Amino acid sequence: MGDKSCYMAKKVKKYQIEEEDIKKFLLEEPVLEYNSIKKLPAATDYTCKKFEWLSKLVPFTQREWADILDLSERTLQRYARDGKGFEGIYTDRLLHIEQLIEAGLETFVNADAFYTWLKKDKMVMGHQLSFQSLFTTRGIQETISQLLRIQQGVYS
Repeated sequence: MGDKSCYMAKKVKKYQIEEEDIKKFLLEEPVLEYNSIKKLPAATDYTCKKFEWLSKLVPFTQREWADILDLSERTLQRYARDGKGFEGIYTDRLLHIEQLIEAGLETFVNADAFYTWLKKDKMVMGHQLSFQSLFTTRGIQETISQLLRIQQGVYS
């Protein structure tokens, strides 16, 4: 069994391949047209005017907005006074809250009904959602998910 003579050496045949032939067998990824992709907002894309528009959609108090954005009320007032755009993390939070408000206004009859629902504590999937849930990204996402469940008729 240990005799190596029983193994036959295979002849290796070498092929000459032209560069044109290689190109036929190469796989290429499809070209993505970058112009067709929606531009993601930059850190300064969320202007104070857009925030004013958003804040008129729901009856949140200035204190509630400050808590949601994790800012002091004075800083929020300074943003309004200076008219400058919101910075990175605040832009992200505002865009997330904008999604929440859109889902809430689609779900409820009006902004006051949506606000009343947000202010009530509710048990969702074994834990409690409250208005304070809007102070974290996870809480905002869980609230959006709950609104979508309501829209689909699978309210828990």
